Amino acid sequence: MDLDLEALKAQLAALKLEHRDLDETIARLAQTGPFDQIQLQRLKKRKLLLKDQISKIESGLLPDIIA
Repeated sequence: MDLDLEALKAQLAALKLEHRDLDETIARLAQTGPFDQIQLQRLKKRKLLLKDQISKIESGLLPDIIA
């Protein structure tokens, strides 16, 4: 169980890093002159997918609270 938890934490860290990198890449592309709109849309879509994966893992790491 501890190995699974550590693997999830490592995966979460990697996803957050990739999400942050994509955010910087998107910002740079938007600041430069003419850019490929399709590439920008693909990057944004990938970033959104990463955000969903991050949220899913984070919710799985939270302990269940019985009220």
